[in-house]
Amino acid sequence: MHIVKTPPFICSLKKRLAGDLPGRPAQLKMAPVPKSKGLYPPPRKIAIKSAVLILLFPEGGDWLFFLTERSHNVEHHQGQISLPGGAMEEGESFRDTALRETEEELGVETSVIKVIGELTPLFIAVSGFEVHPIVGWSGVVPQIKPDAVEVDRVYKVSLKELCRPDVIKKENRTIGGYSVTVPFFDFPDVEVWGATATILSEFKEILPRLDF
Repeated sequence: MHIVKTPPFICSLKKRLAGDLPGRPAQLKMAPVPKSKGLYPPPRKIAIKSAVLILLFPEGGDWLFFLTERSHNVEHHQGQISLPGGAMEEGESFRDTALRETEEELGVETSVIKVIGELTPLFIAVSGFEVHPIVGWSGVVPQIKPDAVEVDRVYKVSLKELCRPDVIKKENRTIGGYSVTVPFFDFPDVEVWGATATILSEFKEILPRLDF
């Protein structure tokens, strides 16, 4: 049986994820300004537990991860750029949920994914979801077969792109009748803002200390 040796970067990242995380301050760097309460409905008393997966894999001398453009057939977050993931089912752990949803949305076999840690949970007031970001890796480029009902498009983003000094841009938008300044990640193929950008903001903050 062929055993894939864990790369030094993954070992370092696993150790970093087990320590103190940047947390909410890092997440808030990608929040709209000003953050008016009028933009959001009151928080639900019971959050919908969910999980997403940052699936790292090596390609072209870099580490990449998948983002998906959700279709307009799904119940929540239609048309948004997201990490693969979804709502927790009964009896699952957050890690189980992230792996199952990644397999359902992208067709990636869970057997090739090794989970190494988690980031800070995020509550999304708009939809009532409490999102738990899971981090995993694969030693090879995962073979994907996106679910045509749930996913319109799949993007691959590299960690080098995520860590570019000029990757974060800002623009003025009108949301819910309010004028706000919205920060977003300006990747070569896709712009990312909102909850996904918030999660990636914390992830980005721990990467400069690691050699990938």
